[in-house]
Amino acid sequence: MTGPYPDREAAGDALAAALRGYAGRQDLLVLGLPRGGVPVAARVAAALGAPLDVLVVRKLGLPSAPELAMGAIAGVGDEVEVVRNPRTSASVDDATFDAVLADERAELRRRERAYRASRPAAALTGRTVLLIDDGLATGATMRAAVTAVRRREPARVVVAVPIAPADTCRELAEVADEVVCPWTPPGFAAVGQGYRDFRQTADDEVRQLLGRSAGGS
Repeated sequence: MTGPYPDREAAGDALAAALRGYAGRQDLLVLGLPRGGVPVAARVAAALGAPLDVLVVRKLGLPSAPELAMGAIAGVGDEVEVVRNPRTSASVDDATFDAVLADERAELRRRERAYRASRPAAALTGRTVLLIDDGLATGATMRAAVTAVRRREPARVVVAVPIAPADTCRELAEVADEVVCPWTPPGFAAVGQGYRDFRQTADDEVRQLLGRSAGGS
């Protein structure tokens, strides 16, 4: 890969090609991280013949610089897994951290209800789980996702993204069974540099893609 993807759908096709060894597995489940990861995951799920579900994650932004993650949370069933980034949260007192955590936990649950409606979350135990986002920067939210999924004792956890810095991929390989990333450009600055069309994914699009999928049984 030497240039930006046209859009998330094209990125999903490229990622599906890199994951083709998983096609047709009966234990396979694709989990998209909303919102931008779901269009990518939908293309992968369709190409591999796998069910699609959503795993809601939320960044815990520093109050003084919300774009910087001091941690992240991910929801699996009734549990919310919290991962703290010691490099950025060391100067944050517990009360401040807990206030951000409470707000993001409430938003996480709201989004789960909005995306799934009455559908239950997919069963993860004993399955090969592909965790997909539209890209990674620090990897904080994906690390929370991996940690949360591990609680349900899957057979294998694979992190798969179209673009990420090489060092983030190496760090995630310490917690995931495999990391698949077709493009790790030198001089990585942001996920958006990997796309010509990086418009925001709407909640309605996430709901439609999940509704059209084979389900998360």
